[in-house]
Amino acid sequence: MNKCIGCGAVLQNTDSNSVGYVKNLDSRLCERCFKIRNYGEYISAIKDENDFIVMLESINKTNDLVILVCDLFNFNPNMELISKYIKNDVLLVLTKRDLLPKSLYEEKLLNYIETDLNIVDKIIISSENNYHFDELMELIRKYKKSNDVYVIGYTNAGKSTMINKILYNYVDSNDNITTSILPNTTIDNVLIKIDDELNLIDTPGVLDDGSIYYYKDIKELKRITPKKAIKPISYQIKKKQSIVVEDLFRIDLENNDIVMYISNKLKVDRTYKNIKSDMDKYDIHIKGGQDIVVSGLGFIKFMKDEDITFYVLKGVKIYTRKSLI
Repeated sequence: MNKCIGCGAVLQNTDSNSVGYVKNLDSRLCERCFKIRNYGEYISAIKDENDFIVMLESINKTNDLVILVCDLFNFNPNMELISKYIKNDVLLVLTKRDLLPKSLYEEKLLNYIETDLNIVDKIIISSENNYHFDELMELIRKYKKSNDVYVIGYTNAGKSTMINKILYNYVDSNDNITTSILPNTTIDNVLIKIDDELNLIDTPGVLDDGSIYYYKDIKELKRITPKKAIKPISYQIKKKQSIVVEDLFRIDLENNDIVMYISNKLKVDRTYKNIKSDMDKYDIHIKGGQDIVVSGLGFIKFMKDEDITFYVLKGVKIYTRKSLI
């Protein structure tokens, strides 16, 4: 049974509309991955939560080290699904350090994370800037229980991009994992041989169906997803008004100081008019020192307690957490 080296799908030549299709079974890359890599043509491969539960349960049956990859920019403190099924030792890897201000104390970011998982160590990396990869490899070799190490995380956390950087840095090979800004690019487990003593096993991203990645097309996502360190946008609010970010979200508030950590390509407007909206509406009592995270898009830090109304693109989840910064 041959698998695509890009996404892990079992290769087949009978159904061109199904994952893993190739014209020639001797191919190493399925047509879906070929189109993603060469033409940016993304073909959805739907998976549901049960698929991920089965995957996590199979990993839990091993004693192998698990690398949990989390996106710092869109970090969700609720890891209920993963913590329910994963009891292995976990190396926590926080990615996309390059998107946050350089002035941040990394020790504070590392100490921010609290989970029920058996975390043996933590590290912050940036695949974009090749940051802390020697240290990451040292930790993997220190804590691994066998040659196999599983890499898990929510969709678009940066798992496959991290593995590709490891391949580039430490392996004499032209193979790499298929990556895309859209979810569910990895179909099944992909075993990547680093050397005679280490295999990394990339896994499909755990579903986060409330992410904005499910509600915008690839052209729009490329525009609204930051590629370099963002410049925070601050507002002092002294009377009732709305902060509107395109058709993505809006905040109605009247007495607060806020800092927005979102792509600087997004247009932000301030208005004092009453605006009708067909977006999902949430009435929230926000506390000073909390963030509201718009899943997949970024977060807003609030300095004061206040009752606010938050509107967001239909289907996209928001959640509050203690301030990351």
